[in-house]
Amino acid sequence: MKIHILGICGTFMGSIAVLAKELGHEVSGSDANVYPPMSTQLRDQGIELMEGYAKSHLSPAPDMVVVGNTLSRGNPAIEYLLDANLHYQSGPEWLADNVLQNRHVLAVAGTHGKTTTSSMLAWILEAAGRTPGFLIGGIVENFGVSARGGDSNLFVVEADEYDTAFFDKRSKFIHYHPRTVVINNIEYDHADIFDDIDAIRREFHRMIRIVPASGQIIRQAEDVEIDRVLEQECWTPIVTFGGEKGQWSARPGQDDYSSFDVCFTGKHIAEVNWGLIGKHNAENALAAIAAAAHVGVEPAEACKALASFKSVKRRLELLDCVNGISIYDDFAHHPTAINLTLAALRAKVGSEQRIIAVLEPRSNTMRMGVHRDSLAAALTVADKVLMFEPADLNWDLGESLAELGDKCTIFKEVDGIVTSLAEDSRAGDQILVMSNGGFQGIHAKLLKKLK
Repeated sequence: MKIHILGICGTFMGSIAVLAKELGHEVSGSDANVYPPMSTQLRDQGIELMEGYAKSHLSPAPDMVVVGNTLSRGNPAIEYLLDANLHYQSGPEWLADNVLQNRHVLAVAGTHGKTTTSSMLAWILEAAGRTPGFLIGGIVENFGVSARGGDSNLFVVEADEYDTAFFDKRSKFIHYHPRTVVINNIEYDHADIFDDIDAIRREFHRMIRIVPASGQIIRQAEDVEIDRVLEQECWTPIVTFGGEKGQWSARPGQDDYSSFDVCFTGKHIAEVNWGLIGKHNAENALAAIAAAAHVGVEPAEACKALASFKSVKRRLELLDCVNGISIYDDFAHHPTAINLTLAALRAKVGSEQRIIAVLEPRSNTMRMGVHRDSLAAALTVADKVLMFEPADLNWDLGESLAELGDKCTIFKEVDGIVTSLAEDSRAGDQILVMSNGGFQGIHAKLLKKLK
């Protein structure tokens, strides 16, 4: 079958492309923004990428068009496929029909930590010899890909609450029919599709409604929004993790959680020594350990597997160290995630080394100004903040970040940020670049300038 994917360089749709290729289909795709790491993965898989959304990309007609949720009416490719009466599906619908049928789906949901937690879970299952399939919103370094079919009935999926497609406004995760569900946290996000937190709670409860009584819900113990979702009604056994109240808990061996003890109901299970840092990652690990236990992996075996876990690209990823200056790439774009990432890096490097935060407010929610009042507080851990201000940002970035004072500088050009960093940085500095997009190639530009 010839499949063409619209929005193919998105993390989810790129993974759909990998799975379709693995199933033997002829796969191509279009996207307005083609950038690494997804574009690199797709080209390595031999998948043809086309810039833009021209009608010619759909001629001759493919057997199936898989439509990403970033496309809407008015897009020339969408208008053409509707006029030409082409056969089309959403990504989640295609995944459910072609990959998830008759499998035990382990879904990892929540506002933050989905990619890392689902990657940990897939690796734990792999190390235990279970050869799971998976679809994850990032390149998992242990596997080198973001998706694969797998050789068992187990399938790990990063379960996003974002909407499915222009013709299906339900959350993606409603399509997956999971038996094991992780809920890391729930916060207000995706303001472009959700009017308020009530709307997000409603979508999460729709997922809860389809988890069987023989399944399991693994939830962060102290998240009040998860409480509110489950209070609506729940038919599935619940296991808790994290904080002071969780059945699964982590006791730090090092301040940065580069080592920690794993306990279940107060009983020590094993110690984890690994390459990640941060309390939030330790709690992600607890969720993955609990989910793996639900499908028969011994917790001590899961803890051992985490020692060889290599994380995910763009999650506090150390790109290089040039002249003693460390440059990290991170996907953080919500104030909570920004704060957790900075706190983890601070715990690792201590107070003597400067942390320089470089941020692009790129997500739809951020650009709408929803987080304008909480952004400055999220950045206080950094010693310096360099903010990129997009030309079409419709709120006053300077006013929102005024409390940061002299340590914050706003730039209208990426090249200005690169020049400033090259002139001011010194050995020992930790430069943390945060964006959920390509950030106009700032990483490569900075590394070239420093070298």
